[in-house]
Amino acid sequence: MQPNETRDASGRSLPAQNDGLSRFLGGSPLAVLGRLVLLSVLVGVVLAAIGFDPWNIVYSIRRLFQWIYDFGFDAISGLWRYFLLGAVIVVPIWLISRLFSSRR
Repeated sequence: MQPNETRDASGRSLPAQNDGLSRFLGGSPLAVLGRLVLLSVLVGVVLAAIGFDPWNIVYSIRRLFQWIYDFGFDAISGLWRYFLLGAVIVVPIWLISRLFSSRR
């Protein structure tokens, strides 16, 4: 028996887990393939959820950045509208309260 060789209960020689390919892949080739397939499907689902298209990846990336850019400015626009709407009420009340408190 060689130093890296292992045997099962019946005494048959089993392939060494420390061979070059297994060490390179990080495990048995079939197990690594299974993990890669599962991980690829999960990442594909996430990318599809945010709008990526595997047939036109460059266009999908550009569209994602455009959506983020547009979303950012829409948020600023909405924030500006809320600020103006609130300021119509808050600023006059603050001004009136300052005027009445300065008389004391």
